Amino acid sequence: MTSEDRISPPTPGPLAAIERRSIGYVPLRERHGKVWHLFPVWFTGGAQLATVATGFIGVSMGANLLWSMIAILLGCAFGTFFMAFHSTQGPQLGLPQMIQSRPQFGYMGALLVWGVALISYVGYNVFNQVLAGDALHEIAGAPSTLSYVAVTVVAGAIALAGYDWIHRIQRWLSLPLIIILAVITVGFFAVVRLPDSEWSLAGFNTPAFLAQFVAAAAYQLSWAIYVSDYSRYLPPNVPIRSTFWSTYTGTFLGGAWTMLLGAGAAALNAKMDVIPALQAFGDQIFHGFGTVILIVSLPGLVTISALNFYGGSLTLLSALDCFRRFEPTRVARVVSLALIAGVALMLTLAASKSFMENFGAFLAILFYLFTPWTAVNLVDFYLVRHTHYSIREIFNPRGIYGRWSWRGLTAYAVGFIAMIPFWSTTWYTGPVAEALGGVDISVVIGLPVATVAYLIACRSLDTDAERILVAQADADLEPSSDTPSAEAVTPGGSALD
Repeated sequence: MTSEDRISPPTPGPLAAIERRSIGYVPLRERHGKVWHLFPVWFTGGAQLATVATGFIGVSMGANLLWSMIAILLGCAFGTFFMAFHSTQGPQLGLPQMIQSRPQFGYMGALLVWGVALISYVGYNVFNQVLAGDALHEIAGAPSTLSYVAVTVVAGAIALAGYDWIHRIQRWLSLPLIIILAVITVGFFAVVRLPDSEWSLAGFNTPAFLAQFVAAAAYQLSWAIYVSDYSRYLPPNVPIRSTFWSTYTGTFLGGAWTMLLGAGAAALNAKMDVIPALQAFGDQIFHGFGTVILIVSLPGLVTISALNFYGGSLTLLSALDCFRRFEPTRVARVVSLALIAGVALMLTLAASKSFMENFGAFLAILFYLFTPWTAVNLVDFYLVRHTHYSIREIFNPRGIYGRWSWRGLTAYAVGFIAMIPFWSTTWYTGPVAEALGGVDISVVIGLPVATVAYLIACRSLDTDAERILVAQADADLEPSSDTPSAEAVTPGGSALD
């Protein structure tokens, strides 16, 4: 039994302020919070500078502002839909997002999606830290290297404090961000003037529209890899509907609103980089407002870096657990966070101009990689196993979910391969996309193909027999009410042992 799953006395010294749990199950006695707390977490997560940059993509490729805005709204609505359904898994299972992939892909097979997730965490934080360094340089003239280090340290400290502090800080930041976004929006329509061509339905640019749609959808969908990390402490009896809509509205409003303003800044200052363009955009509303925008948006960029460090740490611990069982203690959290933050900082210091220019293609590749995983994970949760999982068996290398699950791996591979001919990025254009004039419809192919492939593969799965094993394995997962001092059952035992 691991120390993480005991009812243990408070930890003395500096480690006491660090969240105790990591990849393990959160017992019912520790569940807390309100479902509406999810709204500010994801609104603030979206209302920051990296999201602004995503809104630049359509305009930079030749789309006018109107069609860029339509692509942003549709892309955000689409990507957020799947992301919010992942959020509902947290209260039901009490587990971080990535560890939940084991029932679909197997104890070792889940390493596939965890590797993609780690690349995503690090890649986004490189971009975030470069933007933060540029913002600090514009605001205070701070040297870039010092700015990168400062952002890494502050974001790492927030991630180390953990779940409750992340929720608390996101709530504090949400109101100032709503106010500043409202002022920018009113100022844009009241003061800023653009050519009529920017508001015309004529001259639709198909590749630019679809690139913006895919970028917006991918950006929203990319939250899916850790969204239930921030709902897993909620009580399991919170309605799925409430969890979904609190997450959806926060994510959609924060992401879409900020991307729309990014598109507006790009339309006004098409030849500028993100930070100077945003500052010039604000100054067109009234002098000095651009600097105010950067100052207010900078904390959100730091906290989203903290979320990436936090999720990266949990994913790294999950991956290490596949090779060697260990106690996921506070010390393990510290070490894993230091590794993720260190790698991100080194890559940030080495980041080239070409990395920034290829950010749109990076988002598209992530979208391709996450699309079949999303289909498999959600279909398994809602349509195949109907939310019935064994917590213990997820942590058991010899358990009912196996080491390698051919069903999930096959469906993922089929869905991913089916998308390749439809890709359209600056790095590669598939033959079908090329025949369609550069139009990328890969997601329309990948989601249904992976879904159907997984449903067909699961026809041979005896879910009734599996539920019996699940009930046996988790029969005493929670301590009985008449023995409050009893230890919670550690993930790792097996109904098959």
